[in-house]
Amino acid sequence: MSIFNYKQRNNIILASIVILGCFILYSLSGLFSSILGAIVLFTIFRPVYKHFVDNKHWNKTLVTLLIIFTSLVVVIIPLMSLSILVVNKIGSINHSTFNLQEWVTKIDAYAGHNFNQPHIAENTIQKLGVYATDLFPSIVGSAASIFITLLVMYFLLYFMFTQIKEFEAGLLRYAPFREQHALKFANALRNATYSNVLGQGIIAIVQGTLLANGFWIFGLPDPIFWGVIGAFISFLPVVGAPTLTIPAGIILIAEGHSLKGILLLAYGLLFIGNIDNVLRMIINKRIANTHPIISIIGVFIGIPLFGILGLVFGPLLLSYFLLLLEIYETNRMAADRLERIRTGPDNIN
Repeated sequence: MSIFNYKQRNNIILASIVILGCFILYSLSGLFSSILGAIVLFTIFRPVYKHFVDNKHWNKTLVTLLIIFTSLVVVIIPLMSLSILVVNKIGSINHSTFNLQEWVTKIDAYAGHNFNQPHIAENTIQKLGVYATDLFPSIVGSAASIFITLLVMYFLLYFMFTQIKEFEAGLLRYAPFREQHALKFANALRNATYSNVLGQGIIAIVQGTLLANGFWIFGLPDPIFWGVIGAFISFLPVVGAPTLTIPAGIILIAEGHSLKGILLLAYGLLFIGNIDNVLRMIINKRIANTHPIISIIGVFIGIPLFGILGLVFGPLLLSYFLLLLEIYETNRMAADRLERIRTGPDNIN
């Protein structure tokens, strides 16, 4: 006869599940980008899959392979190419760009004379270059690492789509909350994903394109490079691509091109900045609204974990976390109410 009763045995099993689950999560930490990427792509392309499979009655394997190919061509390959372009450009940048050597010399001379820091500008530029390069490890790492990450991501995505009924039924079955709350969470998760990925992605592309066009019109070097940089920092609220026109405009004014500098500042702060606000209003009405605080804190969470992908994954993880907190609070309030009903009508508010 067992020395443990039913409740004790169940608690032991639960503790074992938690311990093994933590061990498995720790072991899979290197593939977390793949898992999160598969979830994001599944959420984005699920309506497309349902349309062609359920409405058009296409073969589900064919639709899944088309989705994988489309995501590679539209998302993965352009993102990797642009990231490699940025890293290579940062590595080859020199002080002659924008006549930086003259500015660096002046700043270092002033800092050395007044603050005993004769190499502050030069060291700062070098550190910024290293930091900017370090933002891209998850994209421009070794070929083997990239291949494994993409292979696992698409392996998961393939079975998530081809076995979508079993996958979604399993999520509902093992979700730690009621079915109606699980469906509410799924809907909120979809909106958060659309807002952080599709919404911010559209804003980033538009801002980066406008910034590149502005730099090209006003004769600044490497407009494509700066457009890509502007697209990446567009994921940061308040900062955004228009802020890059401030130093560029100041440099043009300092070099004697006052009209060009003033026009560039106006173009960036008034035109690109207002386009950004209009797009955010439209996207928030059609998709969802991601609070700027979530974006800022999410970026600080995501960048150390995912590199440049943390600009997207960080706010996404934080949004998912807040959604879980909301569901937990709803469940707790429902449980408290049921407990008051069970203990007697006098305890009900």
